[in-house]
Amino acid sequence: MGSKYPQFDRNRLKLQPLSQRKHEMDLTRLLNVGDAPEPFDHPDLPAIADAVAAASARGAAVVVLIGAHVIKQGLSRYLIDLIGRGHISALATNGAAIVHDFELARIGATTESVAHYISQGQFGLWAETGELNDIVVAANADGLGLGEGVGKAIADRDWPHTDVSIFAAAYARDVPATVHLGIGYDIVHEHPNFDGAAAGEASYRDFLILANVLDNLDGGVVLSLGSAVMAPEVFLKALAMARNVAHQQGRKITDFTTAVFDLVPLSSDLSAEAPKDTAEYYFRPFKTLLLRTVADGGRSFYIRGDHRATIPALHSLIVSRNG
Repeated sequence: MGSKYPQFDRNRLKLQPLSQRKHEMDLTRLLNVGDAPEPFDHPDLPAIADAVAAASARGAAVVVLIGAHVIKQGLSRYLIDLIGRGHISALATNGAAIVHDFELARIGATTESVAHYISQGQFGLWAETGELNDIVVAANADGLGLGEGVGKAIADRDWPHTDVSIFAAAYARDVPATVHLGIGYDIVHEHPNFDGAAAGEASYRDFLILANVLDNLDGGVVLSLGSAVMAPEVFLKALAMARNVAHQQGRKITDFTTAVFDLVPLSSDLSAEAPKDTAEYYFRPFKTLLLRTVADGGRSFYIRGDHRATIPALHSLIVSRNG
């Protein structure tokens, strides 16, 4: 029995080629490793770098949770370098990240003006970007995770900019890069070839992959780079699963470090939950990543600043500690 409500007919949509889109970000925006548009210093950065170095040395998980803005800010090469050096055990992100990563690898540019293209009814409806949907269907049919499938597809293609793909780099180094979708969040969900069942199954497979990585989080590190909803929510549930199994085995997953990198000013004491009548209480990275998940023995840090300043600064310190 089908729904009693009519559905939008996607076959009526008109897709345009990416060559007709004005891009707001291209390869000239990408920083090379070692570049930093402005210096940045914070008294807690060395402690975070020390934690990453110690986790790497003991073989504990170093998990990086990112929003797509990290890619749009031109920082892909920094994450690719950390993956190549073995300092990242897993990377988790949202669906927008694979769109920007794919477009950069495909044509060397990404990001459109929402204000401009939504007025024309053209926002997100670009033919080449829709290729991602076919990649996801094929990946799911092969039993791959969504991020794994996208990384493999980009790595296998002879594109001139594959070297700036985080997902291709992760796939080449056998580092899980997981994608945690919200159906309807991403422009490829508009396209006629989007298969919600395949995308959902592949993304859920990624969630289970991430939960398995967190089984090795004791003594490890979680870095959240600009993800206000996906990172804290997905981490919270995956950690609960890992801790459930660990508890049955007489183990604990409590001794780890979390660090949130964002722009939100936090005025409250980071050792206690903010009152419910303040904005900080509703900033999920604060109460989830900085407080509740480390309350049983971990420690947390908050670094406020522009990603183009904070991520290069952290990268430099991590590399200096590992030679």
